[in-house]
Amino acid sequence: MVQTHPNPPTAAVSPFRLSGGVCYVSGDWSVHALARPGEVQSRCRALEQAARDARWDLTGIVRLDTVGANLIWHAWGDRMPERLRVSAGLKEVFDALAAHPHEVVAPPPPPEDRLAPLVTLGEAILVGARHGYAMIIMLGQLILDLGAMLRNPARAPWREISAQIYRAGAQALGITALVGFLIGVVISYLSSQQLQTYGAERFIVRLLGTSIVRELGPVLAAILVAGRSGSAFTAQIGVMRVTQELDAMAVMGISYSQRLILPRVVALAVSMPLLVVWTDAMALLGGMLAARAQLGVSLGWFLNTLPDAVSLSNYGIGLVKGATFGVVIALVACYFGLNIEPNTESLGRRTTTSVVTSITGVILVDALYAVMLSGVAL
Repeated sequence: MVQTHPNPPTAAVSPFRLSGGVCYVSGDWSVHALARPGEVQSRCRALEQAARDARWDLTGIVRLDTVGANLIWHAWGDRMPERLRVSAGLKEVFDALAAHPHEVVAPPPPPEDRLAPLVTLGEAILVGARHGYAMIIMLGQLILDLGAMLRNPARAPWREISAQIYRAGAQALGITALVGFLIGVVISYLSSQQLQTYGAERFIVRLLGTSIVRELGPVLAAILVAGRSGSAFTAQIGVMRVTQELDAMAVMGISYSQRLILPRVVALAVSMPLLVVWTDAMALLGGMLAARAQLGVSLGWFLNTLPDAVSLSNYGIGLVKGATFGVVIALVACYFGLNIEPNTESLGRRTTTSVVTSITGVILVDALYAVMLSGVAL
């Protein structure tokens, strides 16, 4: 609440004056005037000089809000003085303080911004566009580095590539085998129940083979690698950013794109198709054992029927998906690793963002493949 004198004087007035037993309070008593350094303390000291039973004249106040009114109210001892000369508008402010002595009058809430959701959406789109533009630049640099490696294989970082293939590929065989086997068991068990209802048990091989080889195998392997190796890539490069190793490489003229990004992208592009084949095999093994337990299907009949039920084109699609997923995961992980700020909080936040973005990118690419190859080998 702000009260303003209808005809404020143009000349500057003193906020407080004691004369002849009358306390004259005048001028600007709003939060803007009191925000000046030391203004509140000086006015409080001036108000304390006046006796609480003195006469008060507030007709000279040109602007008053709840902040200034509270200062004067406390100088009165939280009660209205007996001899007070004040305008009707200002008296309403003090009457409100007297009616609610223990309440703090809060300022009015800011007006609702109806465009706030639209602004938030626009900011998110701009951030996504900046990330996409930066990743396109990184992809272009990666293509240049790959061309340089093919022109001069002797200078390629083969040691780093082989080390990343071992860490991201060979060391992931255990978790991909376990998850693939369990997913195969689950799909086979649920599918068997539905096929038994319609007497179509013989289609279990085609259902399992097509779904696992074409879709589930590549996507499962990619999600596991994104959570395992993608987070490791981001954290490793992020730690190098925090410890200023990347700055040292730049000073020495070493391209971290060629020494850090290229080996990881090549490693995942090579190891992901192999992990897809491994995951497919474990998932089919789990599905075969579950089909034998649920439907009584013999292992020999399952293996003999599988080549006819699943064409080679489906295997090729799965391998191409695996290689593409590997490139996407490595690019996203390295990008967010390079954008980590030199503090531990940013390291954890960017690592989480990297994993989520990698998995989202894998699902988007898989959806694109599903649309483009919808009529192939089905």
